[in-house]
Amino acid sequence: MKVPAEIIVNSDLETLLVQELHDTCCSGPYSEADQSFIPALRQAANVAALPGIVRASLAMPDVHSGYGFCIGNVAAFDMDDPLAVVSPGGVGFDINCGVRLIRTNLTEADVNGDVKEKLAEEMFKMIPVGVGRKGDIKISPEELDRLLSEGVDWAVERGLAWEADRDHCEENGRMDMADPTCVSKRAKRRGLKQLGTLGAGNHYAEIQIVEEIYDQGAADTMGIGNVGQVCIMIHTGSRGLGHQIATDALTTMERAMSRDKIDLNDRQLSCARIGSREGKEYLAGMASAANFAWVNRSCITSQTRKAFQEVFQRTPEDMEMHLVYDVCHNIAKVEEHFVDGVQKKLLVHRKGSTRAYPPNHPHIPKDYQSIGQPVLIGGTMGTCSYVLVGTDKGMTETFGSTCHGAGRALSRNQSRKNLDYEQVLERLKNDGISIRVASPMLVAEEAPESYKNVTDVIDTCEDAGISRKVVKLRPIAVIKG
Repeated sequence: MKVPAEIIVNSDLETLLVQELHDTCCSGPYSEADQSFIPALRQAANVAALPGIVRASLAMPDVHSGYGFCIGNVAAFDMDDPLAVVSPGGVGFDINCGVRLIRTNLTEADVNGDVKEKLAEEMFKMIPVGVGRKGDIKISPEELDRLLSEGVDWAVERGLAWEADRDHCEENGRMDMADPTCVSKRAKRRGLKQLGTLGAGNHYAEIQIVEEIYDQGAADTMGIGNVGQVCIMIHTGSRGLGHQIATDALTTMERAMSRDKIDLNDRQLSCARIGSREGKEYLAGMASAANFAWVNRSCITSQTRKAFQEVFQRTPEDMEMHLVYDVCHNIAKVEEHFVDGVQKKLLVHRKGSTRAYPPNHPHIPKDYQSIGQPVLIGGTMGTCSYVLVGTDKGMTETFGSTCHGAGRALSRNQSRKNLDYEQVLERLKNDGISIRVASPMLVAEEAPESYKNVTDVIDTCEDAGISRKVVKLRPIAVIKG
């Protein structure tokens, strides 16, 4: 290890991590079922041994095992170090998987009873969901290249996003290092079919209610300062296009590692020197996928606004359906941070973690300068979500990063074996949550029991001082793949 591995957890979350490690070393659910499984603690340590890493391999409280990097990993690499690397495993296959929150001027009373069911049904009808589902937004290969280059700017020009939406996306919804020529034909073919689709797994669109406010001033600044206010949260990413870009890069980097004599203790950490041709091409392709993801969420936002317009017979503008913010939590970005008192240009990998910049940072919207960057944390299916803000301490200690969700406690296989999907659906119904799902049998994978307690995760981040609670949101309708 070149730097320490530091894990931010409370005692309960620590117990889950240690148990996972024990189960892989001794008898347990992972020891026989999957010999390739690497526990999160070991993955965080493996990342700490990568060339060019600075300060520490960090893991947020929602940490769990992933591919290469653990989910919840944050690692920064010195751009001036010729040996420093970029690793697709530090970004993930769903590049720029992220979350956005849309506010409204509606109240819970406006969406009670049949109205809630109509909204859920209309959203389910308008938003393509499920594995392999094709999108309704048709574009040419030439337009796709523009989209990959321009991000949300393209969506605004096409009338699929509002001007103000762009200002409330991380990076303004566009990474300038994107280069469509670094995206394979196969990846583009997958992207052409999936624009405006939600996907499956843990992706969702939820109608939520502001249930509790912890910081009234910050909540008012974001326009979500009324208990009972209706919001919509959307969680998805770059779909098959991003997955293919990651897959292509892993193959290419295997050859680069052999050429450059990069030795690893885990092949899933395949990487390339940041300054190498392979490193530059991956970052350009990754940025293209990030732009696709922002446009994908913009298209789903457009579909959501149309669904509300259809049900309420009011314009989205009249319902004030403004974007609060859009964050990504699978990304690598060039940022400036202080390391041992010296300002450095770093390539910060955030995999299953969220950027959380403090007040007065130049890279957050003007209207949020006084409160810090909004951080959107989705809960598990049927449980609460949170809106946080970044802090100065987080900027100092975690490269301006915090958690991204609850984090899995059970693998998908364990969830399917241990949980009955019909019981999960019935419990949601009893809790007053409308649900529309394309693959009911996959619901067990996303049941609350499959995840850590999201409130424990959020409180641990706040106790560590890396982010601060603003609002708690309660779901009333869930649309899933």
